[in-house]
Amino acid sequence: MPKIGQEKKDKISEQILHHLFTISPQAIFTSSISKEIARDEEFIKAMLIELEKKKLVVQVNKNKDGTEYAKRQRWRLSNQAFEVYAKHQSNQQAVKQAYFSSESQQSL
Repeated sequence: MPKIGQEKKDKISEQILHHLFTISPQAIFTSSISKEIARDEEFIKAMLIELEKKKLVVQVNKNKDGTEYAKRQRWRLSNQAFEVYAKHQSNQQAVKQAYFSSESQQSL
């Protein structure tokens, strides 16, 4: 099996983080993330563990009743990562609005 380069790993990590941001604050299982990203479950799990080391995602080991999972893991975006991502998204929207409003004024 060919090795995946760091650039592609970074893009896959971005896809994972974006997906977790869109469903935040909900936590989802590794298998659900792998289906959404269309990648192997073990590969996604390894990527999530790397993201956890960088404090971008948080592993959820208990269900809503407080019972620990024996084998499964759910994941969610860390609070810090959510704040940064939300700020970045709002900045991008502000830039788009400024661009489109200036473009519409020029056409008048």
